[in-house]
Amino acid sequence: MQPATSPARHYRERTVPFLARDGRPLNLVHVRGEQEPRKGPVVLVHGAGVRANIFRAPVEQSLVDALVADGYDVWLENWRASIDLEPTEWTLDQAAVFDHPSAIQTIVRETGRDEVKAIIHCQGSTSFMLSAVAGLVPQVKVILTNAVSLHPVVPRAAQRKLRYAVPFVSHMTPYLDPQWGISVHGITPRFITLVVKVSHHECDNLVCKLASFTYGTGHPTLWRHENLNVETHEWLKHEFAKVPLTFFQQMNACVRAGHLVPVEGYRELPEDVAERPPETDARFVFFAGERNECFLPESQRRTYEHMSRRRPGHHALHVLPGYGHLDVFMGKDAARDVFPLILAELDRPV
Repeated sequence: MQPATSPARHYRERTVPFLARDGRPLNLVHVRGEQEPRKGPVVLVHGAGVRANIFRAPVEQSLVDALVADGYDVWLENWRASIDLEPTEWTLDQAAVFDHPSAIQTIVRETGRDEVKAIIHCQGSTSFMLSAVAGLVPQVKVILTNAVSLHPVVPRAAQRKLRYAVPFVSHMTPYLDPQWGISVHGITPRFITLVVKVSHHECDNLVCKLASFTYGTGHPTLWRHENLNVETHEWLKHEFAKVPLTFFQQMNACVRAGHLVPVEGYRELPEDVAERPPETDARFVFFAGERNECFLPESQRRTYEHMSRRRPGHHALHVLPGYGHLDVFMGKDAARDVFPLILAELDRPV
């Protein structure tokens, strides 16, 4: 897939390959403006079944643009869930233990800085939060998380879908793939695509509708259509692809438990990692779209309260009126409504 990005800007970009701790090849996209950055590095971590490019929607100003303009040294992490990499049946555990610590170490080595800030979204957020609270990314001092962190809460219909549909579908296919909206082959992909065509009537973009089916029960699930410009709605056709059922199986366990649950037994992630006192001194900033149909705002409230019980007044929570899940970053008015809050929180002294 060829990335489509926000209006052309004069950036210096390079791809920095690195290996996860289990040897899987990953990469970081390093973005700098014409001037040397005045501030330190900030890493952006995408969600499931997308890629680092998701932060660069074709809007007048993307989040990357805003960060570069504000003087930050911007790094975009393609972890093992990225559709720019070879598909794999990943878990949050793998990303937390193997991917994010290696990404942060690479940024520290490349920049010579010993502190990093992070903006993390959805399953990039859940997996990165596991890394953080387990003490695996001690160089990260400010973490801005969107949509969900340690306590996933989903609508009732999505709970039923996780509990009953995921086990059934996992016997038929290892992946769900919104790209079936462009090209579909095989009995199971054809059947699922037909179900989506029959049940989703919110727009004419089949990839958009398959993304809604894949990630929840909303119409749509991942954004409010009124928050997207026409170009972004078309652009997203190429920004969503395979996501493994292994992730949904783990998320089902997490939703039922009320907090993130490690499933692979890595010693770095004890069973109660999401409940015990965090092994980090980072400041956390929690963002939630008020109308998020993927993970309810209660998800972020619970983690904010969990963190604040240990360090009252240290962390922050912002519930964004009129926003959903990904439109927090790709909405046509996000540069006005959201990005100033992000920049202010990143600039706040720790």
